Amino acid sequence: MPEAGGSAGTGGAAGGFGSRLAEAMRARGQLCVGVDPHPGLLAAWGLDDSVNALRTFSQTVLDAVAPVAAAIKPQVALYERHGSAGFAVLEELLAAAARAGVLTIADAKRGDIGSTMAGYADAWLRDGSALAADAVTLSPYLGFESLRPALDVAAANGRGVFVLALTSNPEGSSVQHVGGADSVARRIAHAAAVENRRHATDVLGPVGLVVGATVGTALAELDIDLAAVHGPILAPGLGAQGATASDIRNTFGAAYPAVLATSSRGILQAGPGAGALRRAAEESLRGL
Repeated sequence: MPEAGGSAGTGGAAGGFGSRLAEAMRARGQLCVGVDPHPGLLAAWGLDDSVNALRTFSQTVLDAVAPVAAAIKPQVALYERHGSAGFAVLEELLAAAARAGVLTIADAKRGDIGSTMAGYADAWLRDGSALAADAVTLSPYLGFESLRPALDVAAANGRGVFVLALTSNPEGSSVQHVGGADSVARRIAHAAAVENRRHATDVLGPVGLVVGATVGTALAELDIDLAAVHGPILAPGLGAQGATASDIRNTFGAAYPAVLATSSRGILQAGPGAGALRRAAEESLRGL
């Protein structure tokens, strides 16, 4: 991997994140590969739970899936658990993906207020930051407007955000479904749509949503129109979590062209061979 220290993204000069993602999906398809170096998965690959193993795992996954994935999504927590050395490996991965022409989504789920949120925005979305990805996941549960620093920095630098809206974990409904016809999830989707209307010239706006591929009928039950968001939809859950390509088409309906389906374990468990990883990614992509 290249040395850490450069921006992982291409910034505003190359156009907005939504437009770049739409082009990547046209060219390679609607697959995002999660890079999740769980200790158990490292062991299954014959690797120890070390920084060197983290580096080997990350580079192997990137090399294998770069030709067929529109984006990769490194799980930040699984790098953070190795401390500063783990973050250094993440920086290397983001830089290597940029060199390979693969978009990156840092799955950090950051969310805070004021100067703290501005600090997160600076770390993950500012041109020149070693941790800057093409997009970052955000948690809006201190209020959507608490994300303003990240929304503004992302748009200014041609990057994007994916805001948690309707997740597939069982506990999610206890917050996201509250309000029924005026649910929390529906309000988040509406706020994202309003934000994206400020960038109407882009194919897709810079504010995407995270909506689990396994949410089933929840979108219809909560009357959430994802097509109206005019932003990308990150849909984790393809493969090992149970969602099929057919499920994703049925769940997202008219919004399907904006969906970036994510598979992690379903592809990673095929390792450590690069050829097997590539074939698993191609199989995931085929149905999409």
